[in-house]
Amino acid sequence: MCRNIRPLFNFEPPATEDEIEAAALQYVRKVSGTTRPSRENEAAFAEAVAQVAAITRALVRERLTTRATPRTREEEAVRAKARGAEREARLLEKLRQFR
Repeated sequence: MCRNIRPLFNFEPPATEDEIEAAALQYVRKVSGTTRPSRENEAAFAEAVAQVAAITRALVRERLTTRATPRTREEEAVRAKARGAEREARLLEKLRQFR
């Protein structure tokens, strides 16, 4: 999955409209292979973003259920930083091996 698309389900507070729209836009950009459509494709691109956002909204707000404790964005940010630090450490170790 694209790293820029963040999980939206089971957060407290719930995913915002901006987060849902951003994820939909990122998804459509990824599958279309373009970050900015031509004028000819703008309408189709915008419609796709709106449809993906609507489906995502329904999925995370109405369809999915869980017994897990809701996550917070702060906790997820800490986990992401830890994963990034681990990834950086692995890369630095690989670089040292080549010297």
